[in-house]
Amino acid sequence: MTRITTRPYSLRESEMLRQSGMHPVLARLYAARGVHSATELSTELSAMLPPSGLLQIEKAAVFLADAIAARKKLVIVADYDCDGATACAVAIRGLRMLDANVDYIVPNRFEYGYGLTPEIVALTIREKSPDIIVTVDNGIASVDGVAAAQAQGIAVLVTDHHLPGEQLPDAEVIVNPNQPDCSFSSKHLAGVGVMFYVLLALRAELRKRGVFDQQHQPKLDTLLDLVALGTVADVVQLDANNRILVAQGLKRMRAGRVCAGIAALFRVAGREPRNASPFDLGFALGPRLNAAGRLADMSLGIECLTTDDEGRAWQIAQELNSINAERKDIERDMQDVAMLHLDQFEPATSHTITVFDESWHQGVIGIVASRLKDKFYRPTITFAPGDDGLIKGSGRSIPGFHLRDALDLVSKHSPTLIQKFGGHAMAAGLTLRHDDLPAFQQAFEAVGKSWLQHHQLERIIETDGALEEAYFSTDFIALMDSQVWGQGFPPPVFCDDFKLISQRILKERHLKLVLEKNGVRYDAIWFGHTDNLSEHVHVAFRLDANEYNGVTRVQLLIEHIEC
Repeated sequence: MTRITTRPYSLRESEMLRQSGMHPVLARLYAARGVHSATELSTELSAMLPPSGLLQIEKAAVFLADAIAARKKLVIVADYDCDGATACAVAIRGLRMLDANVDYIVPNRFEYGYGLTPEIVALTIREKSPDIIVTVDNGIASVDGVAAAQAQGIAVLVTDHHLPGEQLPDAEVIVNPNQPDCSFSSKHLAGVGVMFYVLLALRAELRKRGVFDQQHQPKLDTLLDLVALGTVADVVQLDANNRILVAQGLKRMRAGRVCAGIAALFRVAGREPRNASPFDLGFALGPRLNAAGRLADMSLGIECLTTDDEGRAWQIAQELNSINAERKDIERDMQDVAMLHLDQFEPATSHTITVFDESWHQGVIGIVASRLKDKFYRPTITFAPGDDGLIKGSGRSIPGFHLRDALDLVSKHSPTLIQKFGGHAMAAGLTLRHDDLPAFQQAFEAVGKSWLQHHQLERIIETDGALEEAYFSTDFIALMDSQVWGQGFPPPVFCDDFKLISQRILKERHLKLVLEKNGVRYDAIWFGHTDNLSEHVHVAFRLDANEYNGVTRVQLLIEHIEC
């Protein structure tokens, strides 16, 4: 069941924003998203939270500065998603700018698992001979891996943003806004954001040591295109601090100041950097990088982001594009199989979804879980075969159901059931023995039944109400596109009543519509739907500037229709 609602907002605060010079519709949108004054919307770097708020960051800066002075070899151990790839690229580029001896390794996820495992430590020693290991976008749960490194005389700096478990690794330094006692107010930094902050603190420490002065210091703002990409692609909440990082990265992209790899990814996706938006980062560039980690080797994606050779970047971008196309094919097949498994699924009596298939690919189960979660609006975990009788699961959740905490509760009630797990509120991963799947399904459903009320299992599409006819324009769309929207700060969705003039099915999968209100007709499209609609419809929609044959026209992208 899906229901369209309208976000409430304070008329007083909306009017105050409008009186500050803001566009009247923007004033209403921002008031509905909890913005109280225009100063909260500042995207200047000077408005960023200072690095000093992050626990142990000054210790990390001293540790790295000492390592640079001693010419020790740093090796970055990266995660295999877009956040991990961009965090690694930021670390490599930034540390080299600060004169560090640095290399990286990104282990194959299917061979070595997630995080800094003892096996990855052994691989890193064998292939890279590090003096120091620096984790990016992982490590907070790597108790055994850090111990294995220390046993070999290798110090570890953990930079991460994931939620910690009950025990922290005994690393030399940990920088993570979500570790206990860290007072940094932006708990939503992505892994790439944490690494960027570490570089800022390191540069300040090197300044203090007289390595360079303010005027001649390396310009770390050149890394903000990478920071923006990783932040958006990891779907972290765009709080005020993250919006600054993303806005500054988009500003660089629109000005053409991007690294060769990001420029190549824009080109292969058929997008223009000068019109860069969060949508481009999340749905065009991010998936092409993620595909490498899902199906192949994320070192390909990292090379794309670290090379300054435009020809090499373009070559890799084309490879990533092909891998992403293959990922889409695999995903479509897996979704079809998933729907067969769920043929008897009864949403009315189920609070969760758990699905396994022997034919599934580990690298794509997370996307399939996301699609099933969107379709049925239930916390969903999909499993694929692993090695030695194990199965690997990837889960996606809905608001009000903290997925990692749910897995933690299952583990506490049945300590031998889950081999290992980790993640966030909305996404998590785990490993089970194949024989334990039925027991896990029961235990997970029991948590869902105890935590989720009936109303939480109803999809609510929050909208910003009706939009005045004067703003159905490409100029207004351009204004909306120039803002920074994303997770926790959703892009505008409007709703209104229309008369249905015509409908036809496009490519056997989509509805192409003509809608009318007050004598004005609008083209619209509802992707993934072939419903037969009635004459009068209540529509939730986004505005889109659709370019065809050199002509740009306003089109409504349908989110949902109530007849």
